[in-house]
Amino acid sequence: MSRVDLHIHTTASDGVLTPAEVVQVAVERCLSAVAITDHDTTGGIDQALVAAEGTQLEVIPGVELSAEQGSREMHILGYYVDHQDGALQEKLVVLRRARRERAWKMVRKLAGMGMRVSWDRVMEIAGDTSAFGRPHIAVALREGGHVDSINEAFYKYIGRLGPAYVARYKLSPAQALQMIKDAGGLPVLAHPRRQEDIVAGLAGLGLAGLEAYYPRYSAVESEALAMLAERHGLIATGGTDYHGYDGDAGLAVGDVPVPMESVERLRALGDRHVAGRSQHAGGSD
Repeated sequence: MSRVDLHIHTTASDGVLTPAEVVQVAVERCLSAVAITDHDTTGGIDQALVAAEGTQLEVIPGVELSAEQGSREMHILGYYVDHQDGALQEKLVVLRRARRERAWKMVRKLAGMGMRVSWDRVMEIAGDTSAFGRPHIAVALREGGHVDSINEAFYKYIGRLGPAYVARYKLSPAQALQMIKDAGGLPVLAHPRRQEDIVAGLAGLGLAGLEAYYPRYSAVESEALAMLAERHGLIATGGTDYHGYDGDAGLAVGDVPVPMESVERLRALGDRHVAGRSQHAGGSD
C-alpha cells in the first residue's frame, strides 16, 4: 500500500464515496496525502479539507479535465489548484453543462435501441453532483437488467466505440493546461501509456508531470514512464483513479505504490508558483 494516492474521485463527480468518506478511508489506511480529482468540478474539496482537520492527512485540491487533439483524447489532472478561483469555476460550469447534455443524449440513444433508462433515475444515481458521468448511466443500465456489470455497460454500449456513445465538448490540451495554470495549479497527464509521443509537446506547454504509477501498469511500464518524465523535467506521479464501482475490481484507496517524493516535488513546485504569482501581483500595483 502506498502512503499517497493522487487520483481519487468522489460523489462530487462519479465516485461512490463522499469526500469525507475518502478522507476517513485514507486516515484508516494511514495515508499521508490524497488528491481529490473529480471530473470538471472542485465541489468535493471543501468537504474533504474539513474532514481532514485534526488528522495528519494532507488533502490536495485537484481536478481532472478532458482534452482532445484530433481523434486522441487525454485527461489532464490539476494539483494544488485554487478551487475558489472565480474564472476556474466559470469554466467548470460550462464543462458540467456539456456533461449533462451529453448524458441526456446517451439516454435517448439507449431508448432508441430498446433499452429504456429513466433519466430521473440517472439523476437520482448522480445525486448532488452536477458533473454527470457515464458511470451513472452504467449503474442505471445494470439496475434495469440490461447488463450485468459497469464494465459490460461500457464495453457494449456507452464506451468510446459503443453504439450509444456520444462525444461531448472537450478542451484542447493547451486550453486544459492553461486553465489549470491560471488557477495556480500544476497540470499532470493522467494514465499516459500509449501517449508517450505527445509528452514533449505538452511539456513545452507547461505540463508539470506524468502519472507513471497506475493500477493497470506493470512495474516495468511505470519505471519507463518515470524515466520519460525525468527526461523532460517532469514529476512522476500516480494514483488509483479510484471510483469505487465494480470496474475497480477490488481496488482500494492507496493500493497503487506512489513515491512520497511525488508529493514533495509537487508541493515544492507549487510553492514556487504561488510565490511567483504573489510577486507578479505585488509588482502590478
